[in-house]
Amino acid sequence: MYLFSIGFLEVSWVDVIDIMLVSILLYQVYKLMRGSVAVKIFLGVLSLYLIYLIVRAAQMELLGLILGQFMGVGVLAAIILFQPEIRKFLLLIGKTTDFNKGGVLKSVFKWKRKRSEETYNITPIIEAAKTLGGTNTGALIVLSKDSELKFYAESGDVIDAFLSKRLLLSIFNKHSPLHDGAVIIHKGKIKAARCILPVSESDNLPAQFGLRHRAALGMSELTDTMILVVSEETGQFSLARNGKLMHNLSPQELRKKINDYLTMEDEKKEEAVEESTEKETNTASSINEAKAGA
Repeated sequence: MYLFSIGFLEVSWVDVIDIMLVSILLYQVYKLMRGSVAVKIFLGVLSLYLIYLIVRAAQMELLGLILGQFMGVGVLAAIILFQPEIRKFLLLIGKTTDFNKGGVLKSVFKWKRKRSEETYNITPIIEAAKTLGGTNTGALIVLSKDSELKFYAESGDVIDAFLSKRLLLSIFNKHSPLHDGAVIIHKGKIKAARCILPVSESDNLPAQFGLRHRAALGMSELTDTMILVVSEETGQFSLARNGKLMHNLSPQELRKKINDYLTMEDEKKEEAVEESTEKETNTASSINEAKAGA
C-alpha cells in the first residue's frame, strides 16, 4: 500500500520505516565517532565516494577506473580504518540488548546473577588510593566483575595474588618496575600489573588530564569495566565507566560507586521499577474486574 508519490517514486510504509531505521543507525554511528579522528576519516571517505559518483556520471573512464579500484576494496578498508568504532558499536549492541532480560531467560540465568552479585572487600583499594593520592603517586586500577580480561592481562606481568593494600602500594611505588601501567583486579585478586590499556581518541577530554586518564577512558569505552585513576599531579581520584569520566571524587564516593558497579546496583533498580510497574498493572486490572463484577 502506497502512502504518496513524488514524481515517479511511490513511497510506502516500508520505505518510511526503512528511512527511519537508517537514520537511527547513522545517528548511533555519529555518536560513536563524535569527537574522534574517525569523523575526519569518514568525511574523507564520503567525499571520495561522492567524487566517484560525479566522475561516473560524467563518464570519465580513466579517473572512474582508478577511483573504482578504491571503491572495490571499500568494505575491507572500512573494517581496517574503523576497527575501534565497529568494536564499540558491537559492544553497545551487546550491552543494551534485552535478550538476557526476558522472563524465561531471567529464571534460567538466575544463578548467574547471584554469582555476579557476590562482591569482595574493596577497602584495600580505597585505602591504597588514599595513600597514593596523599603522596601524589599515580595509579591506574581496572576493576572487572565479569571477565578476567586475559588479552589485556597478558600484555603485562601476570601476578594472580590476593588483593591487599601493601601489594598495591608496592606495585605503584615510583621505584617499582611494575608501576608504569595498569593493574587488573577480578574477583578479589590482582590478576596482572604493568598492563597496557587502549588509549581513547576522544577530543572532549580536557587538557588537564594525562595519559592515565585517556587510557582509563579508552578501556571503559571498549570493555564493561570500571577504572580508578589516581592523578600524579594533583592526587585526585577519578573513575571511568562506559566512556564517561567522573573526576575529583572523595574516598566515600569511590567506595559507593565501586560497590554499585560490583553489585550491579543499576540493574537492581531497573528490576525494582519493573516489579512495581507489574504490581500497579495487576492492581489496576483487579480493581477493574471488581467494578465490572459489581
